[in-house]
Amino acid sequence: MIFEQYYLDCLSHASYLVGDETTGRAVVVDPRRDVQQYLDDATAHGLEVCLVIETHFHADFLSGHLELMRATGAEIGYGAAAADVEFEIRRLHDGESIDLGDVRLEILATPGHTPESICVVVYEHAGDATPFGILTGDTLFIGDVGRPDLLASVGHTAEDLAGALYDSLRDKILALAPETRVFPAHGAGSACGRSLSTATESTLAEELRTNYALAPMTKHDFVDLVTEGQPAAPPYFLYDAMRNRQARPVLDETEVPRPLPLDEVRRLQEDGAVVLDCREPADFGAAHLAGAVNVGLSGRYAEYTGDVVDPATPIVLVTPAGMEAEARVRLGRIGYDNVLGYLADPEEAFRENEALVRPTSRLTANALRARMGAVSALQLVDVRQPAEVEAGGIPGAVNIPLPHLASRLGELDPDLPTVVYCAGGYRSSIGTSRLEAAGFADVSNLVGGYAAWEAGETVPATST
Repeated sequence: MIFEQYYLDCLSHASYLVGDETTGRAVVVDPRRDVQQYLDDATAHGLEVCLVIETHFHADFLSGHLELMRATGAEIGYGAAAADVEFEIRRLHDGESIDLGDVRLEILATPGHTPESICVVVYEHAGDATPFGILTGDTLFIGDVGRPDLLASVGHTAEDLAGALYDSLRDKILALAPETRVFPAHGAGSACGRSLSTATESTLAEELRTNYALAPMTKHDFVDLVTEGQPAAPPYFLYDAMRNRQARPVLDETEVPRPLPLDEVRRLQEDGAVVLDCREPADFGAAHLAGAVNVGLSGRYAEYTGDVVDPATPIVLVTPAGMEAEARVRLGRIGYDNVLGYLADPEEAFRENEALVRPTSRLTANALRARMGAVSALQLVDVRQPAEVEAGGIPGAVNIPLPHLASRLGELDPDLPTVVYCAGGYRSSIGTSRLEAAGFADVSNLVGGYAAWEAGETVPATST
């Protein structure tokens, strides 16, 4: 058996290549949209990808099933409950076996995270009594389970899906041998769950021992447990969940956006395009094009862009030199394909057009304390998730998680001096730039975030 796990840190996403070296037949499970790595590895192992299996309609990224079908002619498989799909699929039924040769896969219908969710049990040899492992998608994570609340806006209640998830975990997955290895579709940092581990594999025995959601409890208690306290989901999640059902264009991961002069960038900006500045917060703070939004490439760039930029909005990039294609591909992974180009030579453009360039105020924790004592009407905005705020916050701050900032701008006064903070300064730079672009006249970013504040003073939790 050939078994490869691919882990993409910037989206906390895991995908898999499973093949039989005797027949050369292989499947790819939950692929990302830039698929060349799977193709290269399949070629290196002498494999032909004959089937792409999606464990469900993903919400946090745009899957690569259409790209792989285009490249290889492979079928696309979804759980039998998959609905409203615009392209041809192979419906995979509960208990169905897929023989790659001696390697055998078994499909388990495991509704809960979504109605069509499945897991894929992998047997290295067809006659094995104990599986090599199980690819659990978003049904079971390491340390957590998939959240059941993402489809509430399209007719599925979180409570009903959580009840189905309880049954899927206990009746299907935990019926397998305890030594079965667990390979999920996501890890720590993903908004698809609440307490995901940094580990990329586990065993059912270890999950039974440590995973809070697998502890003995009634279905009622489980439903209460997994429907409360979930992190705010990025706004683009529903867009991606719908887009993954559609016959959309495929991604060309080799394409480089076109360079644009500053006057054309300004014209596009005036016509409604967002200037997405992918440089680090310190570089953005020193000088940026007025109205630009900052999401640095070093972090969860695609996901946080999805927090503050609508999928329909045209995008012009400002990137570090040589990173234009990388910035475009990472946006393409969440279906943000409307990249018009990038600003050619930002440093020169800024130097020659100083009237169009702005700095961002960056306050140290000590400077913020001084300003809080001197400015009575200071508006503090905490863009962390509610669970982070429960552990402590700056007195007087209003908590608006970054995914909600764009929809809750009306709760803030654009005329008041405003300071934005997060845990360490990355998300607050995004929030600060978003407020600046919305017309807030006096906005500052807290350098080092709440960690810097707490280092000098411990304060009780603020209300959300």
